[in-house]
Amino acid sequence: MSKMTKRQANPSFGPRGGPGAPIQKAKDFKGTFKRLIGYLAPYKWRLAAVFGTAVLSTLFTIIGPKILGKATTKIFEGIVLKMNGVPGAGIDFNYIARILVLLGFLYLFSSLFTFIQGFIMASVAQKTVFQLRKEAEAKISRLPLKYFDSTTTGETLSRVVNDVDNISTTLQQSLTQIITSVVTIIGVIIMMLSISVTMTLILLLTLPLSGIIAVLVAKKSQGYFGAQQKVLGQLNGHVEEIYTGHEVVKAFGQEQKAIEEFDEINEQLYQSSWKAQFISGAIMPLMQFVNNLGYVLICVVGGVFVANGRITVGDIQAFIQYARQFSQPITQTANIANILQSTIASAERVFELLDEQEEEAESEKPISIEHPKGYEIGRASCRERVSEA
Repeated sequence: MSKMTKRQANPSFGPRGGPGAPIQKAKDFKGTFKRLIGYLAPYKWRLAAVFGTAVLSTLFTIIGPKILGKATTKIFEGIVLKMNGVPGAGIDFNYIARILVLLGFLYLFSSLFTFIQGFIMASVAQKTVFQLRKEAEAKISRLPLKYFDSTTTGETLSRVVNDVDNISTTLQQSLTQIITSVVTIIGVIIMMLSISVTMTLILLLTLPLSGIIAVLVAKKSQGYFGAQQKVLGQLNGHVEEIYTGHEVVKAFGQEQKAIEEFDEINEQLYQSSWKAQFISGAIMPLMQFVNNLGYVLICVVGGVFVANGRITVGDIQAFIQYARQFSQPITQTANIANILQSTIASAERVFELLDEQEEEAESEKPISIEHPKGYEIGRASCRERVSEA
């Protein structure tokens, strides 16, 4: 009990990466990221398939608003001609029907490719995580006793279970989101430029402000996410040692002290967790505020352009949809930046476990005694002693 208290109270106690080690952020972000990517190398062709399906799915989605804008323009023109009393004027429903059928096929294929990319990526993520868990399990059996003497079991379990699960979630979800977000941003910009260069530049003016917000929020929340993972390991270690040593705690009357230690660590976890979640959650309303400013400017300028005949009503509708599609991947990218920081911190904790100094293995070629005669030697020695007596 006293040893556990000492380990948790003293940050300098224990090996690197131990329960008291300050893990504010990844010490080597680039190196850890490259090492993590190395685990995905055996699945490069599957990842290429994921990339291809993600691009196709996103492209089909991007084309949709442009085609739908043509239907809106056709409806608007038909209504205007009919209101002006043009003979035989009206809405061309056959044209509208063809547009709707085309849109239906586009969105169907987009959904199909999205399903395929999710299926492949789930397989890659689980196999990668399986390899990490397999290496961690093998590593634990090769660690010396001094490691377990200075590191709580809960801290080790936190790295093998919680941190690996964090990596699994990022590989399975965030990796495909990064691909689709980048393709969406590029594709939407191209489509917006084809409608109006002026309105596109107005929308792009909001990007620097969005980028500043994303960087500031990610930098602020990064430390709290790292502290959250560290304190979670401390809490797991405390609970594990108290439960396994329950008889000792009861025998020495340390129940109240154990409860006080739990409350203290739990409070630290609460403070780190709510701050990390609150700060990372603030990115959505802040980004939405910036996006709304862009929408207002686009609507005003677009209305003027429609009145002057520079663009059609369908184009302004399509542009507003593209503006919404443009803001979504920007927001996703900002959220993924927070998730990536937490994931790299978790990966570094797992790699620290895998890099721990191992116990020296026994010789692979032990000395072999061809004719051992321990019993005969012992009997002869006994006879000599008897004769001497």
